[in-house]
Amino acid sequence: MKAIRRFTVRTVLPEQLQPLHELALNLRWSWHPETRELFRSVDPGVWEAVGEDPVRLLGEVPAARLAALAADRRFLRRLGDLADDLHDYLSAPRWYQSAQPLGEGVGPLPSAIAYFSPEYGITAALPQYSGGLGILAGDHLKAASDLGVPIIGVGLFYRHGYFRQSLNRDGWQQERYPLLDPDELAVSLLREPDGTPCRVDLALPAGRTLAAQIWKAQVGRVPLLLLDSDVEANAAAERDVTDRLYGGGSEHRLLQEMLLGIGGVRAVRTFCRLTGHPAPEVFHSNEGHAGFLGIERIRELVAPGSDTPDFAAALEAVRAGTLFTTHTPVPAGIDRFDRELVSRHFTGDAALPGVPVDQVLALGVETWPGGDPKLFNMAAMGLRLAQRANGVSTLHGEVSRSMFSALWPGFDAAEVPITSITNGVHAPTWIDPAVVRLAAAQVGAERADNAMITGTDQRWTGVETIGDAEIWEVRRALRAQLVDEARRRVRASWRQRGAGDAELGWTESVLDPDVLTIGFARRVPSYKRLTLMLRDQDRLRSLLLHPTRPVQIVVAGKAHPADDGGKRLIQQLVAFADDPAVRHRIVFLPDYDMAMAKHLYPGCDVWLNNPLRPLEACGTSGMKAALNGCLNLSVLDGWWDEWYDGRNGWAIPTADGAGFDEDHRDDVEAAALYDLIEHQVAARYYDRGPDDLPHGWISMVRHTLVTLGPKVLAGRMVREYVQKLYAPAALAQRELADDGAQVLARWKAKVREAWPAVRVEHVDAACPAETQELGSALALRVQVALGTLEAVDVDVQVVSGAVDETDRIGAAEVQTLKPVGGPDLDGRQRYEGTLELSRTGPFGYTVRILPTHPLLASAAELGLVALPQETPGMDAGLLR
Repeated sequence: MKAIRRFTVRTVLPEQLQPLHELALNLRWSWHPETRELFRSVDPGVWEAVGEDPVRLLGEVPAARLAALAADRRFLRRLGDLADDLHDYLSAPRWYQSAQPLGEGVGPLPSAIAYFSPEYGITAALPQYSGGLGILAGDHLKAASDLGVPIIGVGLFYRHGYFRQSLNRDGWQQERYPLLDPDELAVSLLREPDGTPCRVDLALPAGRTLAAQIWKAQVGRVPLLLLDSDVEANAAAERDVTDRLYGGGSEHRLLQEMLLGIGGVRAVRTFCRLTGHPAPEVFHSNEGHAGFLGIERIRELVAPGSDTPDFAAALEAVRAGTLFTTHTPVPAGIDRFDRELVSRHFTGDAALPGVPVDQVLALGVETWPGGDPKLFNMAAMGLRLAQRANGVSTLHGEVSRSMFSALWPGFDAAEVPITSITNGVHAPTWIDPAVVRLAAAQVGAERADNAMITGTDQRWTGVETIGDAEIWEVRRALRAQLVDEARRRVRASWRQRGAGDAELGWTESVLDPDVLTIGFARRVPSYKRLTLMLRDQDRLRSLLLHPTRPVQIVVAGKAHPADDGGKRLIQQLVAFADDPAVRHRIVFLPDYDMAMAKHLYPGCDVWLNNPLRPLEACGTSGMKAALNGCLNLSVLDGWWDEWYDGRNGWAIPTADGAGFDEDHRDDVEAAALYDLIEHQVAARYYDRGPDDLPHGWISMVRHTLVTLGPKVLAGRMVREYVQKLYAPAALAQRELADDGAQVLARWKAKVREAWPAVRVEHVDAACPAETQELGSALALRVQVALGTLEAVDVDVQVVSGAVDETDRIGAAEVQTLKPVGGPDLDGRQRYEGTLELSRTGPFGYTVRILPTHPLLASAAELGLVALPQETPGMDAGLLR
């Protein structure tokens, strides 16, 4: 029978145990081992049964056990110490509070940063994530907390989270969406002083309203605000807007993203009003899903009585303090909506006051060749609304500059204003305690903790002195721990698939704690190539069943519920793993999540990653594995492309040149993978000394910990965001205070109107010969027409460098030319300079004119450039 009403019955803790409630509601417990151990000691059996979730633990521990703990002096002393430790963590100055401004006149670091993401992977006990984007966002907040960076996180609260995965008898992925009860989670409802729940409202077409309440999760020092549309004020359709992560059709997704962006800004304002938290100076959009936050901030600025009365000035003010991070390596990964659908949600009853719908649509229009003018592109809007943007690895920065270069026509991809900050992972979350103890025994607990948090070290010195036997003992223990977990999960999976206990005796011998273990776990889109390992199944079997150097493989991953192609890949892998001949050597573990990952990363010897290069934006799973002494075996993509050094793992060769179709490429790269595993990876692992230790392998593990450990940290990543992006954005925001935004907007309008008349009219280099001597110099004289602009509005540059067979300039050097005298009778201005010939071989140059202003973040910001027209009298600018 179905209940007519549902509510939660809470345990009343004895007064002496009240600090347990405080510890449970701050998610720092998820990365603080001592607090987790305290909760485990409350009732180890219940702790395991509730999935190591303190909130559920406190709801299910018998009253008699609580009464006993309330009288246990030793437990109360531990509880008091950990409560005091949390208070110190929340209040004491940390790295950010002692960090210095970046230069003279820069001013203080941002008073606060608002960080928007559609998903957050904080802990398995708060399932609001689907994959890498959410895990990265969670690690960003945790590292910010450890460093004392004043971030406010903003997201959505999904009542069903992401799906739970199981398999049917045929190995086909099944999805279920358990209902999440916020009263059973480490969240609390944000309330007004009179106790009523805070609410944000969005106007929708036809007089409808989308209302949302605000749940707050406390991530250490960082508040995370999660908007929830499941409120009585909403009609049924609106209540379901936040039903599940990445579900529903186009309009459903649009409403989610409007609530995240527009509603998220309103939630931040509400939170700051109620708590006194400083208002954010910088707004960071983690991917394009939150792009509408910029539209809402413009609305705030053009509201009646504002100091920024027009859209253009408000746009400049918003751009200055906005950062956009793209994680997308392919255009197909970008959210795009029908233009008419977006228009309908920003007109009539749904219009934002002072924000014309045509201005909104212009921000997302695809103006470039091949773009679809009928679609609204969220990434294009995100980039147009942000003065600063970045990719998430060095290679991904290059890919992003090329992919989005059409937004800056006339500029080479290298000059597109998208930088990169390589992702990192939160070490206290992902390093197994056994590895931490191993390091702490050598360098001390305090130094080990500091090294994991701040990310300031270039090397983890001291770790290199840990003995081979100690390292190998820990690695084997972690592998055995994974084997036990895998056996439990395989058995549970087969039961779900319909097998009886009598059929499952074989699961007790699945995997072997002494066999080389390879891990592969991630989402299952086609480009990640889950089944590349199956390309030659006979070859794979021979590796798994090798008589003296066997390997075993642990695989996990989820396909999007609408991705039947991904589900077929899982089914193919499962069909191979079901074969009785190999099922003790390869397993697929359903329902990949953070809880499983914490066993996988430490327990594997090798972490496999074989995407189609360059489609992996970063790929942080390999970083988490490396922190535990696992070696990477990966295509040179994402982070591995910049940090592989030949001693921390292996690089899978790629066949991404001309002449390779997809099938041929998979064949070639799979063959290379098999060869690497057999002749290098397994050979190194099983090469034992007289003491039966693989000293060569252990040397690679030690080198990985010493050199990769400091690089892959989220602490390093967040510090780079502060120094390279947050602080400059806050400075730009301050510089546009008062009438600065209005001045910049008027200047941009003037430049855009005048630019059609700006021309390079004549270039003279006094260069009679096509061959010049190294070290010589060319005297350049250039005449330009500036129309109604003045010399102060432009930068006239010579761009030079080596040229290829098509006369394209590579590795270009840029030099500014100086104006000489005033304009002539025809209004032309003369510029001069000297070009040093500092390299041999084919060499070329060109001249260009760019707009310039002290408040621009990049010379390419306006996307305007004037280049010489090829005319018979124009100097060719080519030297050999």
